[in-house]
Amino acid sequence: MNDNTNEILNRLAALYPDAQPALHFKSPYELLVAVILSAQCTDERVNKVTAELFKNYNTPEKMLSLTQEQLEKYIFSCGFYHNKAAHILSASRDIIEKFNGKVPNTLEELKTLAGVGQKTANVVYAVAFDGDAIAVDTHVFRVSNRLGIAEGKTPQKVEEGLCAAVPKELWSKTHHYLIYHGRRVCHSQRPDCVNCTLKELCVFYNKTR
Repeated sequence: MNDNTNEILNRLAALYPDAQPALHFKSPYELLVAVILSAQCTDERVNKVTAELFKNYNTPEKMLSLTQEQLEKYIFSCGFYHNKAAHILSASRDIIEKFNGKVPNTLEELKTLAGVGQKTANVVYAVAFDGDAIAVDTHVFRVSNRLGIAEGKTPQKVEEGLCAAVPKELWSKTHHYLIYHGRRVCHSQRPDCVNCTLKELCVFYNKTR
């Protein structure tokens, strides 16, 4: 853990005071579907797809009026469309049959749904239900390791490190701060270290100087 974690968090909060989810949604169910679609796909692409999909299929009941083949045609451009369609339909069925048509609001129950792993459950829990959770996507994983806030070779290890290093009430906000910083500054291939206001606190930068 970086000894400067608190200062890093303060600077990230100042840099991205309006950090919020990039996915467009109007209900917990729409968010769940969008997050499933976002696996290895950009949020921008998902938003384009769900803008059309949600016009007529924005509840579990309406989604299940589609066959898997029909749903695949809507979500084809998101990639991995066969598995994603199967997961969305299966999760929709479970929501109706096991949870009275409502997306469950606990991490444990969310993870019983098809296609919902730790990251997806954390996002839905934190964003839709104001829960305390840190979802580790590629940006969070990369930036956490580089800054030294939480270092690990797996998303689970990084999540554990973040939860230990960051006050619980800041978990959800920190998730968005790290995503924004990863997208705008700490890029995968060419991180903009020169213009990064965190560089003197960053483990990666100080190792490569």
